[in-house]
Amino acid sequence: MVLYIYKLFFIALFTYIGYSYPPFLGTTALVGAAIGAAFALALMLIAIRVKNTELKYLWGVTMGVLGGAVVGLVLLEVFKLITLSFSAFIFFKSLFLIGFPITGFFIGVHKPNLFSPLNIKEFFRGGSAFTDSFLLDTSAIIDGRIIQIIESGFIQGEIIITHFVLAELQAIADSNDPNKRVRGKRGVDVIEKLRNNTQISVTILNKIVSRAKEVDQKLILLAKDQNFKLITNDINLSKIAKLQDVTILNINELAFALKPIVFPGEHLKVNIAKDGKEKRQGIGYLEDGTMIVVDDAKSDIGLEKTIEVTSVLQTTSGKMIFGKKIN
Repeated sequence: MVLYIYKLFFIALFTYIGYSYPPFLGTTALVGAAIGAAFALALMLIAIRVKNTELKYLWGVTMGVLGGAVVGLVLLEVFKLITLSFSAFIFFKSLFLIGFPITGFFIGVHKPNLFSPLNIKEFFRGGSAFTDSFLLDTSAIIDGRIIQIIESGFIQGEIIITHFVLAELQAIADSNDPNKRVRGKRGVDVIEKLRNNTQISVTILNKIVSRAKEVDQKLILLAKDQNFKLITNDINLSKIAKLQDVTILNINELAFALKPIVFPGEHLKVNIAKDGKEKRQGIGYLEDGTMIVVDDAKSDIGLEKTIEVTSVLQTTSGKMIFGKKIN
């Protein structure tokens, strides 16, 4: 609400300046007011176009105002050479020295990530600026694989953790259920590791989402409003978020996509871990956990065998490989 008042004041101010100091020779006061209002509206539209992300307000606003002031000063020096009257000079001076810094202020409020230290560092390194922002849900934090995914470089940008996700993690960590308590403490440790890693930009966001009570719905609304990408391994959250046009990165889907592709006739070395359900079957596993059912391998438990893949079965719970011994 306060921002809307500022915007109306901004437009009214330039309407008054245009009315009092028309920018062009022969321009009437009313036309000058219209030009002033048009300039203000144009600048406001620029600010609105970049309104998506809400991050580091103080840094974004400061950089926005300073950047607007610098641009305004440079343009003012140029326009000093071409202004045709005192009235036009006052108008453009007001535009450049007041209008541009205020526009930078609004851009800094609405898009502070544009001026984040991470983007500035990438710019001087010659990298890609204007990084994405990734919102972590509770399941992704507890899972723990997010640390390796970020460190590997698959995700580059700012990691956002909200206060209500922290509160949910704390509740899990304080649970009377020992299993939940272990999972909650693991999630807290993951956050600590992320924050201590100097190569990762982590923001703890204290944002009130009043339109929802459930944590999952709050995450979806926040991701949609602020154009965040949501990282999770919760299947139901993924489905609901996709229905609401939120970009989802599902850790389980990534892990499944990275599983090796195996074809019938291929040879594999497998350690037979246990016996299977059927007579004389042995069970082994690939490094990624994929189960391999080997015929006539019950007597080879504890031994490494070379097998030939006979078939691959894709189920709802994952992939199963069937094979036979060749040695």
